[in-house]
Amino acid sequence: MSGLIYRNLKIYFSDKSGIFFSLMGAMISFVLYLIFLSQNMISNWSNVPDTKLLLDPWLIGGTMTITAITTTLSSLSLMVQDRERHVLADISLTDIGFLGIQFSYLITAMIVGIIMQLVMYFIMGIYFMIVDKSSMDLQIFPQILGIVILSSFIWTIFNLLLLSFAKKVDTLGKIATIVGTASGFFAGVYMPIGVLPATVQKIMKYTPALYDTAMYRDVLMQSQLRQSFKNLPNSVENKFKEVMGINVKWNHQILTIQQDILTIVVFAIVIAVLIILISKISRRVIISKV
Repeated sequence: MSGLIYRNLKIYFSDKSGIFFSLMGAMISFVLYLIFLSQNMISNWSNVPDTKLLLDPWLIGGTMTITAITTTLSSLSLMVQDRERHVLADISLTDIGFLGIQFSYLITAMIVGIIMQLVMYFIMGIYFMIVDKSSMDLQIFPQILGIVILSSFIWTIFNLLLLSFAKKVDTLGKIATIVGTASGFFAGVYMPIGVLPATVQKIMKYTPALYDTAMYRDVLMQSQLRQSFKNLPNSVENKFKEVMGINVKWNHQILTIQQDILTIVVFAIVIAVLIILISKISRRVIISKV
């Protein structure tokens, strides 16, 4: 299985255009923020000191989620390519077994997701250090790394489920376009969740993206939140957190980061069960190509 993982990683990282397009959704959110969104958000929260230093990690948190979604999907697209070219059917005849083959794609996508999230984290962090004189707190890096791993896992299995029955490479571009566009919306980057209609907010709360982003923002913004809101009423800080999607609110209850993690784990269990349920059908499709 290690040989397959190495082969999959080599194919992914040798395709420079593929890497670029897998990061397109993250880069779009970054550029939109710099050109359009930042000044509007700063003016909306002009009563809060050092607003820009608050919004920089806010953007990083959402962009990390988008990166996890799109890069794991791009890595798993190799599975569909192998399926269409009958490579997957040929590999299934080896002693690795169907389960081992699936795990090789899953582990590859997780590794890709982890690497690309960390790359984006340091690129954006260094950019804001230079431009806005913000700081990168390396003490929180272990927490960030833990979220990066969890984020890569949830989106890898989500995308594995999404591509389970995709048989044609032609459909990958369409799926990638839809997912790339939707990820920025559901992660609450293009527009903060608090400014959206209640029905739309409810839909967003039924996806893992919002909780993934909330975990990142809770850790990344914690220090600056204390600094910016130390002389302001708690109600102002709570309103900011709710509107900007730093904390998810369910039935008048503000979720903690531990509850966000638990919610992600529940999503992962449900998705894993669905994958197991359809795995026999998926295997039958592959074996039939031999």
